[in-house]
Amino acid sequence: MDNKKDYEDCAAAIMSIEDAAIPNIPVRYFIQEAEDLYLWCQKDKQALLKAGLSWEFVTCIPQRAGALRYVQSELLQSSDEAKTEWKERSPYAYGLRDDLVHDCMYAFRNIPEVLVKVQAIAEGTGHVDMIQDLSDLSALGKTYSVPLIAIGVDMALFDEAGTLSAEMAGVLARLNGSRRGTNANIDIRNKAYTYLKQVVDEVRRCGQYVFWRNEERKVGYVSIYMKNKVAKSKGKSSDN
Repeated sequence: MDNKKDYEDCAAAIMSIEDAAIPNIPVRYFIQEAEDLYLWCQKDKQALLKAGLSWEFVTCIPQRAGALRYVQSELLQSSDEAKTEWKERSPYAYGLRDDLVHDCMYAFRNIPEVLVKVQAIAEGTGHVDMIQDLSDLSALGKTYSVPLIAIGVDMALFDEAGTLSAEMAGVLARLNGSRRGTNANIDIRNKAYTYLKQVVDEVRRCGQYVFWRNEERKVGYVSIYMKNKVAKSKGKSSDN
């Protein structure tokens, strides 16, 4: 099974979806349930067809599930890459910020109007502040270079600070995007999820209609994950 090819074959249809749903269950469980549904309903083909179900809703499930699996894997990889890059590069970025603040504090010790700017830069904490500090230090160093050169500071570090600030801002944006669900990969994932959900919902609705008095067959047309979630929720409510 080539999940990448499944996605490539479905990409145009996936990207055409405008109102993508946000998964209400973990995607890995939804994919497995979709594939389970595909196998389950084979035995009921004639009954489902008689109720008006187009069998194309069934036959396309494996391909759509493969497409979603591929997109989800790409999303997780992108998130992991951002985490890895931040973990590898952020210690140096913080260290450079601290070194340049240290240099500036000494270089401008007798220039109050500049020293106050350095002190303001040194006050903040956190990732966003560190990124802004590097940018501010880069500008400060270029504007007031003479005292820094006088104490032997490598002025190339201030150029590096500006570049590093922009680069780390990009890494942090990707990292935050993966956490908050705002990046492009998540949008594509939600579209792929919706694309699969469209047929899964149709097959399930038909199966529940046909087997409304046959629990042995009806159970295969219900989300086990959601059924268990509801059961747990009711259990907690009864305990209160």
